[in-house]
Amino acid sequence: MKTALVSVVIIAGAFGTLVAQSAPESNTPKPGVKEVQVPFASLKPSAMIKVGGTADWVLISDNAVWVASTNPYAVRRIEPVRNRIVAAVRVPGESCSGLASGFGSIWVPLCGKKPELVRIDAAKNRITATLPIPPAGSEGGIAASDDSVWLVTDKKGTLNRIDPSSNSVRQKISIPPGSYNPLFSNSIVWITGPESGVLTAVDAITGKIIESVPVGPKPRFLTAGRGSVWTLNRSTKATEPSPELTRRAGS
Repeated sequence: MKTALVSVVIIAGAFGTLVAQSAPESNTPKPGVKEVQVPFASLKPSAMIKVGGTADWVLISDNAVWVASTNPYAVRRIEPVRNRIVAAVRVPGESCSGLASGFGSIWVPLCGKKPELVRIDAAKNRITATLPIPPAGSEGGIAASDDSVWLVTDKKGTLNRIDPSSNSVRQKISIPPGSYNPLFSNSIVWITGPESGVLTAVDAITGKIIESVPVGPKPRFLTAGRGSVWTLNRSTKATEPSPELTRRAGS
């Protein structure tokens, strides 16, 4: 990844009015609970686990931690109780665009000479399907909703809705070009668009676009919590706008 200026954006809700404000002044009290806060430098790892030559994407499921690694290309399963690798599932390419858990499986987009999507049985630790559905980029993402798996497959903004019962695409949705990272939260699939500076909300039931919201420069990775969607904005130019905090009510 390139060295970048980063900002965090909060989007709360699907239908409220967009409210944007500049980064808080330096004299603004820092958020947190003093009674439970400790200096970050005082935190020490409880375990260190070697996972292949390099490791990138990490996924936490109900009973395991999954890590994509190289040398060889594999997705490794870590048992968090004993802090050890209990399985290494070899995959036919380098894992990219995140990992997703759903429908008894781990979904693994692969980049390289033959981009595709691999499905791993989370109970048997083996590949059950290899789908000719490529990720749009190496730093994209993948998400699982209540009935589908969601993956952007090209730079034009084609969001694929995959049916896990048939391992096939059931719906293709056109979203703003240059969108890559989907996240499912409260019946909505949110997708960041680093090339357009927007966050797009898609109804996870109908597949219809609800709206696209400007959130600042180069939003890429995102998460949801406390009724909001948070985006991490990355700027590669020092002249681009300073960090902003944007929020919408009710996600």
